[in-house]
Amino acid sequence: MNTPARLGAYLLGLAVLFGGALGAGRAADAAGLTPRVTTHTSASPVPQEASVPEGLQVSNNGYTLTPRTTTVQAGRETDFRFTVTAPDGGPVTGYRVQHDKKMHFIVVSRDLGGFWHLHPKETGGGEWSVPLTLPAAGVYRAFADFAPEGGDAMTLGVDLRSPGDYTPAELPAASRTATVDGYTVTLDGDLVPGASSRITLNVAKDGRPVTDLQPYLGAYGHLVALRDGDLAYLHVHPDGEPGDGRTAPGPGITFHAEVPSRGAYRLFLDFQHAGVVRTASFTVHTGQTAPASPAPSPSGSGHGHGGHAH
Repeated sequence: MNTPARLGAYLLGLAVLFGGALGAGRAADAAGLTPRVTTHTSASPVPQEASVPEGLQVSNNGYTLTPRTTTVQAGRETDFRFTVTAPDGGPVTGYRVQHDKKMHFIVVSRDLGGFWHLHPKETGGGEWSVPLTLPAAGVYRAFADFAPEGGDAMTLGVDLRSPGDYTPAELPAASRTATVDGYTVTLDGDLVPGASSRITLNVAKDGRPVTDLQPYLGAYGHLVALRDGDLAYLHVHPDGEPGDGRTAPGPGITFHAEVPSRGAYRLFLDFQHAGVVRTASFTVHTGQTAPASPAPSPSGSGHGHGGHAH
């Protein structure tokens, strides 16, 4: 066979092969199937999280967090307002009570130095309002933690920006001890990636165990855990509740948490004593043992700013 003939036969073969593959793909699409594509790599497989952690999405399962604005002036109290849009496009107006509230609104600075646990009020028509003061310019993350009637509990998140020059702070060093307003809180237990971990936070005042903690949000403490980097929001559940006949009012407050990956996490514990809610904060690293004799982490919620609104 001469060269032109060979070339023609080769091109004809390619056309038949391509046409057959195209026809098979169209047939698979018509049947509602997706052809499987196999790829090969020499790299070791990387473990993937089973699902997207809470707080990383502004919209989930048809629900969307919709603030009136995402720009907040630093140092000025703002009437921050938002709604949660339902899958049908309208605002959500029915919520289930969780931990004594229909809506928990958490704001943190992106460097995890500032922390505010706020409780908005309903203003009607599905809108929520909360006074918000951001202390300095920077980028913040706001989380709406709620359970719509007829739907699953969820946490949606959105970034807020406060214009101006700013320099993110370094994450505080890992420590098992935090101090705030004369209280010392000690962390016992370790977070294990991909498994439920039991951790206990022990509260002392002037060197003496506190045994008369007061209920706060239906428990003797409320714990928020955030992953450094993307600020994945983790649901942390207390062990027992006040008045159940088995849960003591201190000094230990026990929680069950499940972190999705290795890495650094920031823990914020709210507890109430003598009528005041305080926040103790910790940095922990999963898969590692914290120092045996660490220096206390900064007081309160990190870099000297943060708090509560009730």
